[in-house]
Amino acid sequence: MSDLGDLYQELLLDHYRRPRNHGRIADADGVADGNNPLCGDRVRVFVRVRDDIVQDVKFEGGGCAISTASASIMTEAVKGQTIGDARRLFKRFHKLVTEGIDDPRGPAHGTGERAGDASAEAPPLGKLEVFAGVGEYPARVKCATLAWHTLEAALEHRTETVTTE
Repeated sequence: MSDLGDLYQELLLDHYRRPRNHGRIADADGVADGNNPLCGDRVRVFVRVRDDIVQDVKFEGGGCAISTASASIMTEAVKGQTIGDARRLFKRFHKLVTEGIDDPRGPAHGTGERAGDASAEAPPLGKLEVFAGVGEYPARVKCATLAWHTLEAALEHRTETVTTE
């Protein structure tokens, strides 16, 4: 395995063994549950938003290393972002894990939105790039994206359980 591959594996395992932002938010604005029956992953995401900024985000539950690490890294990535930036980051992350593509201009490029409009560009993926190889294992894409879909449901105040079936 390459040095970069070793580093990515260490980062994933660190977030799996010691997940960041694991727990509840007592005064959450949104809470949603997610379930991946194929792998047994279960997650509950709590989010607090003030003035369109994700002030806090935490999760409970767990599952496989990819699912737990993804939830942990996701919470770090979206905290402090606007809701729009969090959604754009999810689109960019989803494209990375499904197609192996990370367009540094963000998901707006080629979608009809103005690519040069800074408000339409997603924040950088940063640590989320460790999931670039997940697309080679289609069943693992669901593990990597479960927390993200659940965050989206929490932001939209949806009450039905998010499922990857």
